Amino acid sequence: MEISAAGRLEVRITAADVGKRVSVRSLIEHAPPGEKFTDTVGVLTSWDKGVLLITRKGGESVRIAESALVAGKVVPAAPARRRGPAASYEELARVAARAWRPVESERLGDWELRAASGFTRRANSVLPLGDPGVSLDEALDAVRRWYGERGLPAYVQTATGAEGAQELLCAELEARGWVREVTAELWVGPLGPVADLAEPSGVVLSREAGEAWLARYQRKGVSEVALRVLGSGSSVWFATVPRSAGASPAAIGRCVVDGRWAGFAAVEVDPDLRRQGLGTAVMAALARRALDEGASAAWLQVEAENEGARALYAGMGFAAHHAYHHYREPDDRAVGR
Repeated sequence: MEISAAGRLEVRITAADVGKRVSVRSLIEHAPPGEKFTDTVGVLTSWDKGVLLITRKGGESVRIAESALVAGKVVPAAPARRRGPAASYEELARVAARAWRPVESERLGDWELRAASGFTRRANSVLPLGDPGVSLDEALDAVRRWYGERGLPAYVQTATGAEGAQELLCAELEARGWVREVTAELWVGPLGPVADLAEPSGVVLSREAGEAWLARYQRKGVSEVALRVLGSGSSVWFATVPRSAGASPAAIGRCVVDGRWAGFAAVEVDPDLRRQGLGTAVMAALARRALDEGASAAWLQVEAENEGARALYAGMGFAAHHAYHHYREPDDRAVGR
């Protein structure tokens, strides 16, 4: 907290600091005994009519009455990274997007509208990296029309918690009634240690998602569109741990190599065979192939509620870089349905 030379806490932020990362201390209304203050760190996304709105790293918004402020200051845009490779949000957003390409896309200024017949939100949402070239309301109207013409709900993918992320856009969407449906995190880590986690014996690598791989994949009834999305990326590898003829594989995984980055996805293990190191073996085999192609850093996406996966990846040397969210258009503004 900001402390004056006289030893007093001071509020050193104003409405002019909207868009900056801040740290504030405020009084707790109806606080239990012994708890008088609470601290909040995040991006100041609005200061209107005596109320501050601060968006935390995970995307949740906190409203604080101006009258409850005890102290506040602007803090650095992003703390120094102590784990994993350094990368900006925009770099990782573009790498992740190239690893999961839609079937069709269209530019709206610096925004990319993406569609793939509804197969996953990532391939059927707007990636807003920059200025759409029109006002936000005009851009959102164009987005709703574009997805409505395809019989799809309109989604906008945003991010919080990293320098250059989109806390302000999140606040603007929420103010317009857009609903955040899904939150996940993108984690990064060094690639070399992943390759050393296990021997790759028993893992078969292929350039295509064959019938055996698809038999284990969690999304059943995969369409031709889905196969195109799964196969998209600069250098795609599929890993399979086979079993006896006629049985679904014991484990599978997917990796896309893109420059220095290797992105892992669809690492799945037969529920009856979990905790036997099969997922680790799949990732190690894919990591070795990615190292051979010149990659040195790794990324993956994990849902915020998946505590088991988070613990596993943390043990592999991964750490959260940023959170990303999918906002769906308001039902009363839906187009084409």
